[in-house]
Amino acid sequence: MLQLLRCVPRALGTAVAGLLVAAPSQPLPRLLQPASRLCARPFGLLSVRAGSVQQPSLLRPRGACACGCGCGGLHTEGDKAFAEFLSDEIKEEKKIQKHKSLPKMSGGWDLEVNGTEAKLVRKVAGEKITVTFNINNSIPPPYGEEEEPSEGQKVEEQEPELTSTPNFVVEVIKDGTKKALVLDCHYPEDEIGQEDEAQSDIFSIKEVSFQSTDDSDWKDTNYTLNTDSLDWGLYDHLMDFLADRGVDNTFADELVELSTALEHQEYITFLEDLRGFVKNQ
Repeated sequence: MLQLLRCVPRALGTAVAGLLVAAPSQPLPRLLQPASRLCARPFGLLSVRAGSVQQPSLLRPRGACACGCGCGGLHTEGDKAFAEFLSDEIKEEKKIQKHKSLPKMSGGWDLEVNGTEAKLVRKVAGEKITVTFNINNSIPPPYGEEEEPSEGQKVEEQEPELTSTPNFVVEVIKDGTKKALVLDCHYPEDEIGQEDEAQSDIFSIKEVSFQSTDDSDWKDTNYTLNTDSLDWGLYDHLMDFLADRGVDNTFADELVELSTALEHQEYITFLEDLRGFVKNQ
């Protein structure tokens, strides 16, 4: 009996071996082989669902604009309203524009304008006086709280007249020298629009320095005199020095008028450029 049991496994092994010989030789499937892709649909078709409308893709070339001009740009109802508002604003600004051309300065000053920067040049008795200013950020903020318009009063009557009071730099060069006396002047904000007979000067000197005429850019390493702590006697002589060369209260008044006209002119040009940009023209 024990001998018979020992022969059973050997017999089974022989039978299995016979079956393997009889079966066709085929490779076993690879367990880690990646499954085949069930869908190879393009990205555009993946965005389409049953019963939905296909939205334009970011990669699809944009067609004509909604207004029908064919430019292919982005035009919205907000842009249209914005452009119409700018057109009305330009008309109103041109109505209240005082100077269609820039006013001239008295005293023989030659005017040079480069965008928002203006330069006044005058030559007197072997000296060249140059006054430079820029109209950017030259309109001071209104003082006091805005009052509510009374009943029946027009809003236009409440709007204050905007005045440009830029800082300006006076440069004095004597013939045969390589140094320029530079005086940085400004209109004190607490005195703008106020009439005070005791205060004779409507502008003041803020800083004084010497700069080389050979350098295109002024150096910060040159000593600069701040007038905040300056002796009043020296300060008065500096003001008289400017007045003798035509930079006085009359000049300062005319400079405000010139700067205001230039600022308003540039503002209208900016509105026109902005309108053209919004309309994509």
